[in-house]
Amino acid sequence: MALFESLSGKLQDIMRKIRGKGRVSEADVKEMMREVRMAMLEADVSFKVVKDFVGKVTERATGAEVLEGLTSGQQVIKVVHEELVALLGGETERLTFSPSSPTVYVLAGLQGSGKTTMAAKLANHLRKQGKNPMMAACDVYRPAAIKQLQVLGAQLGVPVHESGTDARPADIAVAAVAKAKSLGHDVLIVDTAGRLHVDDALMGELSEIKAAVRPQETLLVIDSMTGQDAVGVASEFNGKVGIDGLILTKLDSDTRGGAALSVRHATGRPIKFAGVGEKLSDMEPFHPERMAERILGMGDVLTLIEKAQEAFDERKAIDLANSIRSMTFTLDDFLEQMQQVKKMGSMSQILGMLPGMSGKALAQVDAEGSEKGMARFEAMIKSMTRKERLEPGIINAGRRRRIAEGSGHSVQEVNRLLKSFDDMKRQMKAMMDMTRKGKMGKVRMPF
Repeated sequence: MALFESLSGKLQDIMRKIRGKGRVSEADVKEMMREVRMAMLEADVSFKVVKDFVGKVTERATGAEVLEGLTSGQQVIKVVHEELVALLGGETERLTFSPSSPTVYVLAGLQGSGKTTMAAKLANHLRKQGKNPMMAACDVYRPAAIKQLQVLGAQLGVPVHESGTDARPADIAVAAVAKAKSLGHDVLIVDTAGRLHVDDALMGELSEIKAAVRPQETLLVIDSMTGQDAVGVASEFNGKVGIDGLILTKLDSDTRGGAALSVRHATGRPIKFAGVGEKLSDMEPFHPERMAERILGMGDVLTLIEKAQEAFDERKAIDLANSIRSMTFTLDDFLEQMQQVKKMGSMSQILGMLPGMSGKALAQVDAEGSEKGMARFEAMIKSMTRKERLEPGIINAGRRRRIAEGSGHSVQEVNRLLKSFDDMKRQMKAMMDMTRKGKMGKVRMPF
């Protein structure tokens, strides 16, 4: 599923209609903004946010000088893009660290927002940055929350401090800080209790924890699926407890986008992270410009590159490049590449970061079962002999039948695998040749 699939699809359709116009009249802008207003309201963006956004774009788009090299239509899209970036927060704002260890982060939020899982995801993210995190279980009302944090901590190899359900949450947090300091942990992530609704008891408990441990940042975890309700929750937490940043969970399932486009505007606090899947690695720093580009169908090549750098083994990448140069690219290499790509996330997530990929196209990818297709290819390659994987040219009709039977697939699917392998081999060879000759062009933004 694409991020903000419904909103993104509608905005892309609107932008497509105006992009090709050489001249855009004031009436054209007003008609476009009427459609944008409807699309954003249907996406559960708050009315005030929509009103402000439409007003700013209309003011800038009617009477703005057209930049050299752009048509009037492209100029309008440029304005929409810039205002969307501003709406999402403008500059990327990262976590801050205290000058003395441990840096303490308190996670707050309603029950069911995903705080406990997000505590583990944050620990995993910081560990990749070279930090040595520890977590504290301060949700004493839900024993399952303590057990869940312990299980997640064990998966990551990150220790969890807990004192059972009889201790006061503020006392647990204070003890956790002392323990983290004595054991040499430079980060402590405090998982707090939630309620089904904001109430005085919850706010009082959070205030006690904050006063006791003086966190570097208090991060509010918001379920992006709650739309406009998220705005009210974020405003109450910010007003009564004070927050320093927001973390949006389930953003990969949010087809509308109302929460992401509203909470930053309502609270004045930056969105720092977004949960984009169920795995502990499925959390991304929130980049307003990149997110705006995804919504408008411009892709997110930088995040794609970062994911690739995390997923791909450098030594294996060098070996692959040598294989392509020497024309010895084998089915073993092909299998290795598929396994590396799978580490980056689902195929629809990866393709969603490429410019020009619409929600309809991504829906088609899911409909065709691309994840299952990769699994089928893997099964067929593993059914081949060592010699067949190294020398695909020897795979004749008889061998294809044996591979099909051994992997539980049809001969046609084996043929499809071998064709995909040949196509990839040819494309990668062409890319290497272009890179060597310096003919790879620059990526163009579709303004």
